[in-house]
Amino acid sequence: MSTEADLASQARPVETTAGRVRGLRLGNVLAFRGMHYGADTSGPNRFQAPQPVKPWPGVRDAFEYGPTAPQLSEFKPRSGFSALLRRPELPESEDCLVLNVWTPACDDARRAVMVWLHGGAFISGSGSGRVTSGGMLAHHEDVVVVSVNHRLNLLGYLDLGAVSDEFADSANAGMLDIIAALRWVRDNIAAFGGDPGRVTIFGESGGGLKVATLMAMPHAQGLFHRAVIESAAGIQARERERSAAGAERLLAALGRGPRDIGGIQQLPLKSLYAASTAIDPLSRFPAGVDGGWGATIDGRYLTRHPFEPDAPDVSAGVPLIIGSNRTEATLIMAPDADGFELDQAGFARRMGLLFDGGEGDRVAAAYRRAYPGASFSDLYFMIGTDQWLTVASAKIAERKSAKGVAPAWLYRFDWQTPVEGGKWRSPHTMDLPFVFQTARSPELEPMVGPEPDLGLVEQMSGAWAAFARTGEPNGAGLARWTPYSAASRDVMVFDHASGLVHDPDRELRELLEPIAFATSAGRGDVLLPARRELLSAGSLS
Repeated sequence: MSTEADLASQARPVETTAGRVRGLRLGNVLAFRGMHYGADTSGPNRFQAPQPVKPWPGVRDAFEYGPTAPQLSEFKPRSGFSALLRRPELPESEDCLVLNVWTPACDDARRAVMVWLHGGAFISGSGSGRVTSGGMLAHHEDVVVVSVNHRLNLLGYLDLGAVSDEFADSANAGMLDIIAALRWVRDNIAAFGGDPGRVTIFGESGGGLKVATLMAMPHAQGLFHRAVIESAAGIQARERERSAAGAERLLAALGRGPRDIGGIQQLPLKSLYAASTAIDPLSRFPAGVDGGWGATIDGRYLTRHPFEPDAPDVSAGVPLIIGSNRTEATLIMAPDADGFELDQAGFARRMGLLFDGGEGDRVAAAYRRAYPGASFSDLYFMIGTDQWLTVASAKIAERKSAKGVAPAWLYRFDWQTPVEGGKWRSPHTMDLPFVFQTARSPELEPMVGPEPDLGLVEQMSGAWAAFARTGEPNGAGLARWTPYSAASRDVMVFDHASGLVHDPDRELRELLEPIAFATSAGRGDVLLPARRELLSAGSLS
């Protein structure tokens, strides 16, 4: 038992469908960590759909976080705050189908439930992060928070089903894990004070892509009732041809073919990961091999793109919040020192990586007119962010609205962190401590500074929780947030003075949209050429 457990009181055991569990009272909430919702995925269960966890006798302690899914990532913190996004001390294991629950009380209150899907580009991450710990959100907003670990990278998304029917579920095994976790929530969350009829799925970055994917999966229908996509361009999934080619290349690197594919379940993980790296040395990074790992249109569990050519019918009745941060690209595109001090020549070179022909010059000129006082680095960050996420987020909201069944709300997070001299502006992940209320924690000072905007914390987490409770993000101390549509284009801008803005940067959106959707913004890998050059040069880590 951990020191934290020694200092906290144990909670009364709770009955689940597989057995009784005992958590901890940590301050104002009860925490149940590392609860299995599925069986060990190693050996014969590797590359298969998740299997039920075996029931157990007696009471299991749910005091400690469970294992992290094996990671295909060489993660090195790019800043003081990015180190807070991981818990490297937790063990990695294929026995990783675990989830965590934070609740104000295990009673009959039937609170709204918020299920968090972690980021990490489908290759890394876990539901056990410090920034996304659910205790403060559960306490301050009186909701039940759940976070999930599931299979990642090739263990969760290698399309062996294209080679052998024996592995027909492998291309989306990680998504099937999440669906299994949502079924666990449906069947058990009432015992933890939650309402199985008011479940919100929310995720950021790769987690947002998982949310978008679930919205197009018939097997997930009815398991969630609202959705939030943060900082993710989840318009398209991987085509079968692309995922099948990746599987064939990996098998070839292992010296295997369709007739001896079964032995892949007994291979050491290091052999599998070494083969992946041999195919593409950048595969261990987000947006590495073929744009990275992710869900595949396998014709079995996913039969269409999440938001292409329109919003999916299967989730037409599910309201949606979607948005991004103003300069997501500071953390994604320019962790190298040069990116923060671009001169005109450096700016022009990087624009050439983002755009074909003379489009970069045309876009640069438009942004310089719109932001005449901005530095070359500021322009680069804004353009990269808009090309990657802002345009795609608006398109998803527009397509969702066009269905005419459930609304979509669009936001932009503009607050700039003061840490490291303010160089990061409003980077990827910076919204998370505001949504989870962890900005209140002194531990997060390297991310939000010594005096975070607590009013903004309450506004943002309050809007998310109101949405989870009622299906509308109003009543959180904000000006009324109206739904997005092609006619209104209203955007909630979160900052020191938050407010609703009508079609911000309209001219820039209209300029970028046809360019972005003529290339690869729908797949979310529009930044791939720029990232690959920097990765190859060793600039990113």
